[in-house]
Amino acid sequence: MKSGKLVVLGSINADHILNLEQFPRPGETVIGKQYGVAFGGKGANQAVAAGRSGADISFIACVGEDDIGTRICQQLTRDRIDVSAVEAVSGHTTGVALIFVNGEAENMIGIHAGANAAVTPAYMMRHQQHIVDASALLMQLESPLDTVVEAARLAHQHGTKVILNPAPACPLPDELLALVDMITPNETEAQILTGVTINTEDDAQRAAQVLHDKGIATVLITLGSRGVWLSEDGQGVRIPGFRVKAVDTIAAGDTFNGALVTALLESKPMTDAVKFAHAAAAIAVTRRGAQPSVPWREEIDAFLNGQE
Repeated sequence: MKSGKLVVLGSINADHILNLEQFPRPGETVIGKQYGVAFGGKGANQAVAAGRSGADISFIACVGEDDIGTRICQQLTRDRIDVSAVEAVSGHTTGVALIFVNGEAENMIGIHAGANAAVTPAYMMRHQQHIVDASALLMQLESPLDTVVEAARLAHQHGTKVILNPAPACPLPDELLALVDMITPNETEAQILTGVTINTEDDAQRAAQVLHDKGIATVLITLGSRGVWLSEDGQGVRIPGFRVKAVDTIAAGDTFNGALVTALLESKPMTDAVKFAHAAAAIAVTRRGAQPSVPWREEIDAFLNGQE
């Protein structure tokens, strides 16, 4: 990928996070230990990860006409993100995620789209120049699917690389997959897209091959603590991550995606870019919250130097 601009199209949420010993069963009330509000949304998390790790980045998204939307935009600017294509939409609240985190650092999440639903194809086309001028477009699936398809088509027409993190998991049209240059599902998302249950490395390669056959050159399947299965043009290899003590896995995948694309835009070889992204995600899981956990470039470089 040539060095240059990154544009992220995606969601912005206010995350309400409650830490519990165990998740409640239906009808049960459990007492939480820690409650906080942090800025999140897969799109914003990935944009922040890219901004903090050094990318030249702009962000296409919507917030509500509310105080939290204003505060989020101010924070995104501090995270080195061009927010000129982020608009406050009247009649909408900023998106919300309600998150439970249990004692094992696992999470359960419910989302209300709010202003994220206003990122329509027409809205995207108002800000299309960001996509036309970029070297890469990074998207997820918390925005309307027709917008994701139209943005991918626009990027494809203008030689902008299309990277899709297909989360939250849902079936996707072949029309979209054919426009994607790189896809980064986790095991669950890969299974939904390919029908292949991933237990072994052979399974991961079979799933990757299904995605290659749909027109995607580069497939990275994240395998949690086992690292990432990277398959390029049918050749696969597992790249292990770093062992750290996790306290909260919220935004680990988003941090990985933002840092990965940043490294690729700096012309790092793919394996080095994955290791850079692994390092960023490893730091993130040792901290609580979505965007508060995302590391800065200096921290990632120091972490990698400490591994050698």
